[in-house]
Amino acid sequence: MNDQNKGFQKEEAPKTAQGAQSTTSTWKRLLAKKWVFPATYMAAAAIILTLMWVYQDAGKKTVSQEDLGIKVSSDKATDTSKAPDGAVAVNAQTETIQWPVKDRTLVEVSIPFYDTNATNEVKQAAMIQYNDQLTPHTAIDLKAKDGAAFDVLAALSGKVTAVEQNPVVGSLVEITHSNGLTSIYQSLSDVKVVKGAEVKKGDIIAKAGRNEFEKEDGVHLHFEVRQVSDNAAVNPETLLNAKQ
Repeated sequence: MNDQNKGFQKEEAPKTAQGAQSTTSTWKRLLAKKWVFPATYMAAAAIILTLMWVYQDAGKKTVSQEDLGIKVSSDKATDTSKAPDGAVAVNAQTETIQWPVKDRTLVEVSIPFYDTNATNEVKQAAMIQYNDQLTPHTAIDLKAKDGAAFDVLAALSGKVTAVEQNPVVGSLVEITHSNGLTSIYQSLSDVKVVKGAEVKKGDIIAKAGRNEFEKEDGVHLHFEVRQVSDNAAVNPETLLNAKQ
């Protein structure tokens, strides 16, 4: 019996070795194929990319604006009646410019702004002659229809950045505004503001007076608007008429 078992074991052993050799040969033949490594690499890359997409998508959805306490603005107007004291509405309109006088109907534009696109007649009217020289007018002059002095108002809220007495243009006040503009008032009298003061739109800053530069214009206000960024003069009437 023992001999039979030994014989049986001897017969099975070669079969096992032969099966292992057959499996090894099959893998060797498979790995010998040129397409095996590229295919394996592409499959691994696809798996990695899939995992990255899943991870990124999950990260985007993890924290929301509500979780962070961020309020999303809407197109509807802010209800200021429910806002706390001192709060400023996000969609508050920018302050618009006004004529620097109390009653626009009582004054007229005596000297217009020199506009290169205007007619020749307007250009000629906007040239100032001083010391035998012609200078383009970079402002508008306002004069009362009865020739009397009148109150000069701040056209916009802002900070007074200059108060000067000039022998040519007369008393001068400059106000810098938060919208990138500077308003300049010349030919003044009875100036009521000082440099560094904060003024509100419509505050009285002076009275119309006289100066040497526009001597022929009598009592008037020289009203000028410039851009803070490049000091370029802007026609005040385009701004004033745009908001009407």
